Amino acid sequence: MGGEMKRRQFFRTSVLTAAAPFVAGAQQLAPSREAPEVRPSGGAGRAVRGEGMTKGPITGGLQPLDGGKIGNTPAMKISDIKTFLVGAGGRNWVYVKVLTDQGLYGIGEAYSAGPDEATVKVIEDFKTWLVGNDPRNVQYLFDIMYNTTRFPGGLVVNSAISGIEHALWDIAGKSAGVPVWALLGGRLRNKIRVYQSTGGATPQQAGENAKRMIETYGYTALKMGIQAPGTMSYNRTIRDTAAHVRAVREAVGPDIDIGVDVHAKFFEAERAIRLAHAIEPYDPMWMEESVRPENYDAMKKVSDHVNIPLASGESNYGIYEFKQLIERQALDFVQPDICVCGGVLTMKKIAAMAEAQYILVAPHNPMSPLATAINVHFAASTPNFHILEYSAPDSGARKNVLKEPLMVSKEGYVDIPNKPGWGVELNEEAFRSMPPSPWRRGTNFHADGSPYFQ
Repeated sequence: MGGEMKRRQFFRTSVLTAAAPFVAGAQQLAPSREAPEVRPSGGAGRAVRGEGMTKGPITGGLQPLDGGKIGNTPAMKISDIKTFLVGAGGRNWVYVKVLTDQGLYGIGEAYSAGPDEATVKVIEDFKTWLVGNDPRNVQYLFDIMYNTTRFPGGLVVNSAISGIEHALWDIAGKSAGVPVWALLGGRLRNKIRVYQSTGGATPQQAGENAKRMIETYGYTALKMGIQAPGTMSYNRTIRDTAAHVRAVREAVGPDIDIGVDVHAKFFEAERAIRLAHAIEPYDPMWMEESVRPENYDAMKKVSDHVNIPLASGESNYGIYEFKQLIERQALDFVQPDICVCGGVLTMKKIAAMAEAQYILVAPHNPMSPLATAINVHFAASTPNFHILEYSAPDSGARKNVLKEPLMVSKEGYVDIPNKPGWGVELNEEAFRSMPPSPWRRGTNFHADGSPYFQ
C-alpha cells in the first residue's frame, strides 16, 4: 500500500514539474475573456475567431482567368436563384431557376421530398452562398455546397443541391451554344429507351392494363409493384405477387421486359429471396428495391441467393453510398435519382463506378418532364445506361409544365434534344393554375398496428 502511494506521488510531481513551462506560456498567450480577440477577415465567407458563423456570398476561392472569360464567352456571375413550387396532383414539383448578369438562365428540378417547403428554404439559403460566382464552374459550386454543409446531406439537402446543379449545367450549355450532352462526353446513342409503370387490383386487371399500355405507347418494357399490404400474410404476399407477374407476362408476351418493384416493403432478406424464386419463371427484367436501402450486406445476401437481376438505388445518395453497393456486386442495375443523388455530375461518377464493375444504370425518374429531359442528356452520354423510368406527358400537369415535353415514340423511345442547354423550357404561365399543397406519403400498418417502410 505504501509503495503504491509513493508511485502516485512521484507521477504527480513529475507531471506537474514537466508541464509547468507550458502552463505558464499558455497563460501568457491566452486572450482575456472580457475582450475576445477579433482579427480582420481574410476574405468573404471565411470564419473569423470571435465573429461566430459567417453569412453572405462565398468568394475568395476560385479566381477568374482572363477577367472571367471562358474561351470566347464573356465573364458571367449568378445574380439570383428563384424557386417554383408547383402542384402536380398528389404531390408537388420543385423547380430551380438560376439567373445571371448576362441574361442567361438555367433551370433544374429538386426531388419532391414531402416537406417541399423545406427544400425551397435550403435552396434560398444556398442562393446567399452562390450569388456572385460563375455558374459554369459546376464542380466548384457543387463542392462549395457539399463541403460547406459539412455533414452529409439527407433527402432535403441533396435535393436542393441537385436542383441547383441542374440549372448550372443548363447555363453552361446555353453559354457554349450546345446541348448539355455535348459537354458530358458527347452522344453515343440515337434515342433513349424508356418504360412506364402499370398495375391492377387483380391479376386479370394487371394483365389487361399492361397490354393496353404497350399498345398505346409501344414500350418494350414496363414495371409493376408487388401485392404486399401490411395486413397480408407472408405466404399470400408471395403467392399473389407471383400471380400478378404471371398474368402480365402472359398478356404482353415473352419479349417485353418486366420490372418488379418491391419498393423496399420487405425488411427480411429471406422474404425477398422467396419472392425472387416465385417470380423467376416469368423472366423479370429485375426485382427492384428488394430490401430496405440502409443495409448493403442484406442486399448482397439477396443477390447471393437468387437467379434474377436485382436493381436498387433510388433511396441512396452520392458517390460514397453507391460505392458500397457497387463494390459489393450486390446489384445488376443501379438506380440513382438525378434529382436527389447530387445531380448530373454525381450521377456520371456513379455510372463510371458501375461501368467498371459491369453494372448497368437505369435511373429512377418519378419526377416531372423536366427531370426526364435532364435524364435524357445523361443517358445520351453514358455507355452503361440501360433504360429510363418515364411517364408519358400527355395529360394533366405533365402535359402543361413544360412548353415542349419529350414525348415517347411508338417504338418506346424518346428523342434526344439538340438545342443549347437542356433544350426545354418551363411553362411558367401554367404555374398560376397549379398551386402547391402540403403532402406526405401514406402510412401503412402491419396487422398488429406497427408501421412499415413505405
